[in-house]
Amino acid sequence: MAIYNPFIPHENRCEREKVVHFHELVKDMKVLVATDKPFAKAAVDGIRKIVEGAGYELALLEKYTEEAQLLAAVADANALIIRSDKVTPAVVDAAKKLKIVVRAGAGYDNVDLPSATAKGIVVMNTPGQNSNAVAELAIGMMIFMARNKFQPGTGSEIQGKTLGIHAYGNVGRLVALKGKSLGMSVYAYDPFVTDKAVYERDGVVAVDSVEELYAKSQYLSLNIPATEQTKKSIGQKLLMSMPKGATVVNTARKEVMDEDGLLAALLEREDLKYATDIAAGNQAELDEKAGARVFATSKKMGAETGEANINAGLAAANQIVDFFKTGNTRFQVNK
Repeated sequence: MAIYNPFIPHENRCEREKVVHFHELVKDMKVLVATDKPFAKAAVDGIRKIVEGAGYELALLEKYTEEAQLLAAVADANALIIRSDKVTPAVVDAAKKLKIVVRAGAGYDNVDLPSATAKGIVVMNTPGQNSNAVAELAIGMMIFMARNKFQPGTGSEIQGKTLGIHAYGNVGRLVALKGKSLGMSVYAYDPFVTDKAVYERDGVVAVDSVEELYAKSQYLSLNIPATEQTKKSIGQKLLMSMPKGATVVNTARKEVMDEDGLLAALLEREDLKYATDIAAGNQAELDEKAGARVFATSKKMGAETGEANINAGLAAANQIVDFFKTGNTRFQVNK
């Protein structure tokens, strides 16, 4: 469904008058930052400077514990910035004045896009702002698993090993470059990046199928989003095809894993390892049955650096201001 945006530039007088009228309506506009896991103080200070500098009011809802608190806070908000907070149909329904939601981060599956679209609310993400933090975590988890979680015993080095990149977006490319700098041979597969020159410039070998990628990869960085096409797409068959001693690192979404297939592969192949930034639904069973060969962070840590926290927050604030002042919808995800 098309989103009506009064700021799409037109040359005729009627459209210019719409813009002027809308600015009159939102001169007392409120931007709500709703984060049960708050931004760093430096990020909040930066967001405040951007929002108030544009002449808008900033409201904060931090460390809230119930959706009812968010429903009350969003009732008179014109714009909303969130992190991993859920924007449900109930939130959309309560937000009578809401024009835009910006998810400070790349993933946006915590926003109910159909309900937002139905009410003409623009939804954006902030791609690239957390990418380096996530890529560093992926490499760190590879080393962590290669060195037996830093427990006594003989580990291995990642230099000289093959690294597969499943999805060559902002994070995938950075993982590839960091792997290259550590002496790894890097392969990549992304059906949406078909120009092989993109990979060649980075010294990365493009493969023709996801099956080929897994068969070549001693380490696999999983970066795909959770969509209807990708959910439960990584399962026993792909994992069983990997080289001896292979490690899969998932900094994307748990939903892309076929968790029953993952468990079956780990039980059948005692050399396989799995590290994830998003605990599996059956994580307790994985821990019990695969032991030291699996690892999950206690909470999603990919974007948990001071730098990423600030970058994403400031980007979200700037995108909101730009949207209201110029109509820029470059990062809109519900077109």
